[in-house]
Amino acid sequence: MKNTSDIYILGIESSCDETAASVVKNGREILSNVVLSQIDIHKLYGGVVPEIASRNHVEAVDKVVAEALSQANVTLADIDAIAVTQGAGLVGALLVGVSFAKGLCQATKLPLIAVNHIEGHICANYLTYPNLEPPYMCLLTSGGHTAVVKVVDYDSYEVLCSTVDDAVGEAFDKVARVLGLPYPGGPQIDKLAQTCNEPTYKFHSVVISNGNFSYSGLKTAVINTLHNADQKGIVVDKADIAKSFTLAAIDGLVDRLWQETQASGLKTVAIAGGVGANSYLRSRVAEFEQRGITVCMPKLSLCGDNAAMIASRGYYMFKKGQFADLSLNACPTMKLRGEKPHR
Repeated sequence: MKNTSDIYILGIESSCDETAASVVKNGREILSNVVLSQIDIHKLYGGVVPEIASRNHVEAVDKVVAEALSQANVTLADIDAIAVTQGAGLVGALLVGVSFAKGLCQATKLPLIAVNHIEGHICANYLTYPNLEPPYMCLLTSGGHTAVVKVVDYDSYEVLCSTVDDAVGEAFDKVARVLGLPYPGGPQIDKLAQTCNEPTYKFHSVVISNGNFSYSGLKTAVINTLHNADQKGIVVDKADIAKSFTLAAIDGLVDRLWQETQASGLKTVAIAGGVGANSYLRSRVAEFEQRGITVCMPKLSLCGDNAAMIASRGYYMFKKGQFADLSLNACPTMKLRGEKPHR
């Protein structure tokens, strides 16, 4: 039986091509985490087709929510609030989750919580490290966002540097596509790069003069390298390209994370987002432990899109009474609070 002092949040996530629902207790303990992926569907097209993603969310969301409640061994009567991803993401996909959550809240009279997907990724760390508390530094590496963030409090962030164009996850997907690797591209590049011991291509750093990041030039450099080799009839070593690209894409990020960590005086670093599952990124950040820094890395299952992170973020918003009303709409272009325009 549920302890009356415990807070149970039902999280719903549908920002891209995963339909997900989760029940999380007190923001830290996962009671269920159901993710229905559409990878096999979108693999046929080499990437996510927004309209197909939306249709599949419509067909799956009620079943996924029911399964999350069942696995957690709770009913809606045990739930204290419903947290849903409002943005960022594909607008049609987001609307499915938002509409379902609103309908559920209207029927049950439960509070509705609108979660910023990016903040959710950061909260994935609380599910792996129950004792983690702000402040700490976080390297955010999702499909649509790349930044070094100072997590000041549970709902207070300082974005210290970020990408001015493509995100690191987008760059991985685009390079994988030109290499002829199947969707999703990030994990495929990771596997391929691990087979290369001595990378020979020298791509430039993604760190630009003002300390922010730019991935469009790196992506173009890889495409031009492959195009020039093809014109000359040269067969390139794809593993070499994958490893060389990975080094260029990741090293600058980690170096800037270290610089900002030193400047902040903080002794804890976390990573968040889908590229946080990359083996090279994880190995580079793990090196910080040798310099006296505590390193937090979410379980691989919590790096990608999931509803547990949304429920966790929802818990901290619940504690502060940050509720939405039933006029809530999807917002495909949300930013992390504290993110400033690039200079």
